Amino acid sequence: MSNVIKSMRPKQWYKNLVLFIGVLFSSNMLNLTFLVDSGVAFLVFCLLSGSIYLINDILDIEKDKNHPKKRKRPVPSGTLKVSHAIFFIVLFLTISFTVAYWVNQYFFLITLFFIILLLSYSLWLKNIIIADILIISSGFVIRAVAGALAISVFVSPWLIICAFLLALFLALGKRRHELIILGDEAKNHRIILEGYSTQMLDQMITITTSSLIMSYSLYTFFVGKIYMMITIPFAFYGLFKYLFLVHSKNLGGEPELIFKDKGMILSMILWVMIVFIVIYVDKIRGIF
Repeated sequence: MSNVIKSMRPKQWYKNLVLFIGVLFSSNMLNLTFLVDSGVAFLVFCLLSGSIYLINDILDIEKDKNHPKKRKRPVPSGTLKVSHAIFFIVLFLTISFTVAYWVNQYFFLITLFFIILLLSYSLWLKNIIIADILIISSGFVIRAVAGALAISVFVSPWLIICAFLLALFLALGKRRHELIILGDEAKNHRIILEGYSTQMLDQMITITTSSLIMSYSLYTFFVGKIYMMITIPFAFYGLFKYLFLVHSKNLGGEPELIFKDKGMILSMILWVMIVFIVIYVDKIRGIF
């Protein structure tokens, strides 16, 4: 069971925190019912994404054996049998869809679309240049929308765009990392890497970063809460610090390592605190 959990990449589940955008920015974070529903939605997507990781390990088992790090994973290394992995995939998908339908019909439909999209990526779209990173980024948009549908609230389109651009930013950084660390063996790990170059990816990262900065700034201007603009410097610092880590320490392959950088952690904590205060200050006053 420990090998199954390891293969499901719990360290990657932080990506599903995007589902809480709906409850946070709709001013319902203090509503226990909405918070519980968002938590359930988060767990559903953790099971879904974990199942996809297991599927990917089975599909890429031969390629992963040539990767310096991925060959140590349970499936490529043989410590987790393929038959056992398939059993847990079926089990987790069954549980996920059952719970998703219990939440509500719309949430069930978007979880179904999410799994179909990621399966399409694993089987086909991951081999199409540029389309591969766009599909990965779209997965974050689906998460954000799913979080809103789970509690039936509206989320600003600007936030959805920001989620997409942030995911694209991270995906480009990961591709760049793979090119550098794998060198001439890159195409043996991912066929798609043969079509990329570090220069091309650097240009795409620059464009994406600029678009993300502009989109987030516009969101803070139009959200209707003027003090939200206070969060802009912290968001910018987080982006620029991540770029620094990608270029100077080559950490783009594992974005979760940003949680080990004190500057990144501090900026994220301050950003969350300010956002919470700005959105909920009136409700907090009402309580006291």
